[in-house]
Amino acid sequence: MPKITPYAAKSVYDPPAYAQAVKVEGAETILYLSGQVDYDAEGGCAHPGDFAAQAKSVLQAIKAQIEAGGGTMANIVKVNTYVTDIRHRPDWARVRAEFFGPKMPASTMVGVTSLAHQDFLIEVEAVAVF
Repeated sequence: MPKITPYAAKSVYDPPAYAQAVKVEGAETILYLSGQVDYDAEGGCAHPGDFAAQAKSVLQAIKAQIEAGGGTMANIVKVNTYVTDIRHRPDWARVRAEFFGPKMPASTMVGVTSLAHQDFLIEVEAVAVF
């Protein structure tokens, strides 16, 4: 089991919602997850127009991918989030807390003009170690 330590340098602001950095020691496996979106069974958008439902679906997909690879959500050390409307940031914070608790691992959130399908509102990549 690797030692995963979130931290922030003393000279860098340590936000309450995510880690500025994550140190990993003793890991044997690294999983890189492609951006996960709110796919339905046919590859379309399962919840058009519903950001919270899409965010939850994306995190459920990430959880499934991590578990299929042999890890858990606690093994995630980096998350990149892309949203088509940055005003969804508070909604994202509420949904992600259901999966990560009050503080996420190292994290980046970027507003983009569009994703791979016009109905997708959020896409999330993750890196896990164990």
